[in-house]
Amino acid sequence: MAQHLEKEFTEQIDQNRGIIYKVIRLYVNHEDDEKDLFQEILFQAWKSYPRFQGRSKFSTWLYRVALNTVLTFKRRVKLVEPHDDLNQLNVVSTDGNRKDESEALYTAIRMLNEIDRMIVTLHLDGYENEEIADITGISKNNTAVKLHRIKETLTKKLNTI
Repeated sequence: MAQHLEKEFTEQIDQNRGIIYKVIRLYVNHEDDEKDLFQEILFQAWKSYPRFQGRSKFSTWLYRVALNTVLTFKRRVKLVEPHDDLNQLNVVSTDGNRKDESEALYTAIRMLNEIDRMIVTLHLDGYENEEIADITGISKNNTAVKLHRIKETLTKKLNTI
C-alpha cells in the first residue's frame, strides 16, 4: 500500500513539477533558497498527500501546498520583497540585446503583493476564477475584480519601458 502511494505521488509530482518551479520563481530570487524551497514543498506535499481526497485536481492541490509553503518560508526566513523599481523591467539590456519578454512579465509580477502574484499566476496557468477563488480563499467575484486590476497594473508597468 505504501509503495503504491509513493509511486502515485511520484508520478503526480513528475507531471506537475512545473507548478513548483513557477511558484518558487515568483517568490524567491536566490538559488540556495530555491533549492531549499523545492525540497520543503516536496516534503510538505508528501506529508499531506495521504489526506488528498481528490475533490480538486492534483495540480490545484499542489499549487495550494506550494504557495502555503513558500509564504510560510518567506515569513520564517524574512526574504527581501522585490521593490517597485521600473529599471528592473527594462527589456533592452545595456549591450543592446533584447531580453525575453516573459522575463519582463515575471519581473513585473514579482513586484505585486503576494495575493495578487498568486491570482495572476493561477490565471496565467489557465485556472478559472472559481478555481482561483477556491485556492486563495476569496470570492469568485472578488477574484474577477482583483484580476482586472492586476492586469491594468501589469500593463502600466510593462508600458513604461
